Amino acid sequence: MFNLSFDLATLLLVLTFLMSYKGFRDSSFFNAYCFSVSGLKSGQWYRLFTSGFLHVGWWHLMVNGLTFYFFAPTILNIFGTAGFLGLYLFSLLTGNLLTYFYYNKEYDYTAVGASGAISGIVFSSLVFNPSMKLYILPLPFPIPAPLFGLGFLLYSMVGILRNSDRIGHAAHMGGGIGGTLITFLFYPSLLRENPLLWVFLSLIFLALFVIKKLR
Repeated sequence: MFNLSFDLATLLLVLTFLMSYKGFRDSSFFNAYCFSVSGLKSGQWYRLFTSGFLHVGWWHLMVNGLTFYFFAPTILNIFGTAGFLGLYLFSLLTGNLLTYFYYNKEYDYTAVGASGAISGIVFSSLVFNPSMKLYILPLPFPIPAPLFGLGFLLYSMVGILRNSDRIGHAAHMGGGIGGTLITFLFYPSLLRENPLLWVFLSLIFLALFVIKKLR
């Protein structure tokens, strides 16, 4: 039977693979569609979305692809096809907007990757199932979802402030925020059922404030 949700997930993976592969082989294509502060300032706002379908290498692509594979089915079943696509694109957008917010004065800053969109999917999953436990390599034991969320925030804060690697920490954080907000928008009952989520939401916005003050 035709499965629209499955086909949407497959389409996103195939499109990401094809654009990333094209970018691996064609630097002009990569540069034309990557996240670029100078490009955005010149009005090329499409980069906020196209950059999410490019990656810097096979390892980057495979990690994001596997994370998508493990977490996407749950959110597809909950949100349906249209809702899932909206969450994916909104998380990608919020990830890149937060990146622009923090790095808009660095004209040579560039980035690529679906990490913002995938962070939105992961955090939506955690909101629906706070008792979830995740295995994070190379740790041999599972991490409880609340501890993972707190660690993710701290790791992203340090990464944004240091800005010493090529990882898009701001995109990860912004995407996670986008996915969380969309989830609460469509399922506000989650906030009533689990008051601890208010604490988590407050910590997110506190982190944004602290980062802006320290940068």
